[in-house]
Amino acid sequence: MMKKLIVFAALFVAVLSKEAFRGHQVFRIVPKDDVQLSLVKLLEDIMELELDFWRWVTPVDVRVPSHSLQVVKSYLESHRIKYFTVIKDVQALLDEERKQMKSVVPAGNTDSFDYTNYHTLSEIYSFQDMLVAENPNLVSKTVIGRSYEGRPLNVLKFSTGGNNRPAIWIDTGIHAREWVTQASGVMFAKKIVTDYRRDPALTAILNRMDIFLEIVVNPDGYHFTHTNDRMWRKNRKKIRGSRCVGVDLNRNWNTGFGGPGSSNNPCSNIYHGAMANSEPEVESIVNFVRSHGNIKAFISIHSYSQMLLYPYGYTRTPAKDQAELNRVARKAVNDLASLYGTRYRYGSIITTIYRSSGGSIDWTYNQGIKYSYTFELRDTGNFGFILPANQIVPTANETWLALKAIMDHTFKNPY
Repeated sequence: MMKKLIVFAALFVAVLSKEAFRGHQVFRIVPKDDVQLSLVKLLEDIMELELDFWRWVTPVDVRVPSHSLQVVKSYLESHRIKYFTVIKDVQALLDEERKQMKSVVPAGNTDSFDYTNYHTLSEIYSFQDMLVAENPNLVSKTVIGRSYEGRPLNVLKFSTGGNNRPAIWIDTGIHAREWVTQASGVMFAKKIVTDYRRDPALTAILNRMDIFLEIVVNPDGYHFTHTNDRMWRKNRKKIRGSRCVGVDLNRNWNTGFGGPGSSNNPCSNIYHGAMANSEPEVESIVNFVRSHGNIKAFISIHSYSQMLLYPYGYTRTPAKDQAELNRVARKAVNDLASLYGTRYRYGSIITTIYRSSGGSIDWTYNQGIKYSYTFELRDTGNFGFILPANQIVPTANETWLALKAIMDHTFKNPY
């Protein structure tokens, strides 16, 4: 009897510890001008409302807890700011997502791995090890560091031989809740080993260049989205002197650090950290990029909004290679659209989405990595970060075409 009580108590605690979103709604707010946008931004500073801004590009998407619904509605209506409800009950979507994940059957190899579903961190780690074991002449795994909580930061290297060859870097999952990115990263890894020697463009690239892929940049945060809070974005750093936890890993890089588009408030989702490169998840990539010294393209993959972005985010000064970066982006989004007709916007971060300081691709571009890009994958807000699992495969397939366009251009335009 005592044993049963202990098990029940453990389950009860687990249920209580998991963040519940019953009755939470996602509003799409449509400010008509900068004055209204400023009024919307004032809401972000009212911590008691516990608002979670999903997208700051106009229109603005924000998750509103049930206890704040009436206050936010009244505020918007009193200022005549248009809004409508995109998601009526966040928890209903999460319940469906969780139900789908329960159907996952453990895979014995990467051919039987379920690419149509979302996976836990341990399942992704297992996938990586299986892929390496199955393809020892093409794939290897390097641990470039440890996360704040001590988890391995795994990077897959795809190489046909040679030392310190020109390389392409791809990362997914820097923001924990953007699950379609980690799922796409898994598919990219499988596509590389499957398409090598079958796809002439990829084969030519891998015969001369290496590809590095970090599928889970933020393992602590990703694990936390499965165990506690599906909407968690940051890492899990404990902040001295604050009750709040976590640093936004895409505000922690040493270019424009601490500037507009980031926050010095540890409770903010865009908290930049105490100093540039303070987070081990960022510092590990910085050290890897510097020590390698021959990375020619750096591609960081986020969701959502359907955009392909290039530097800069922290300044309105155009990148010196903007014309070429724009041409490549146009080709990439056209290739992406050729599969299912999915439309992407493209341009510099600051002109296309918002000002953002301390971001990864601004830093890599200033390090001399010309082809530095960020993707924002599906969708445009109907589901946001809770993209249904049945969209994983089409999202990854279309994005792969855009990635190949960037990789092919990098290969054919050495510098």
